[in-house]
Amino acid sequence: VQLQASGGGLVQAGDSLKLSCAAGRTFKNAAGWFRQAPGKEREFVASVTWTFGNTRYTDSVKGRFTVSRDTTTNTVYLQMNSLEPEDTAVYYCAATGRGRALNDPDFYTREASYDRWGQGTLVTVSS
Repeated sequence: VQLQASGGGLVQAGDSLKLSCAAGRTFKNAAGWFRQAPGKEREFVASVTWTFGNTRYTDSVKGRFTVSRDTTTNTVYLQMNSLEPEDTAVYYCAATGRGRALNDPDFYTREASYDRWGQGTLVTVSS
């Protein structure tokens, strides 16, 4: 099942953008957002568990980005505020049907934990 990410664009530093990722079926057990900046490895941004809405963020976006989900439309969002040039990247959404072990709180921050990926959407933040 394809994941369709959208909402990227060109903005100025300090602006906001909201990314969306729609799936043909539930994201259970969790959805994640990752990004890849030019010349860099893809990195974790945020995740949300489907049933309880538990969230995780990478330190650099805490307080600026908010991940949420709509279980009625099977859509995940990433609200990005106070954007910085360092946020420039291709953003990817991902989904996994795998549940994490109780002793592995970082499970949903790892790429290998996800089994479905969407195409990326480019976010460019100018200074």
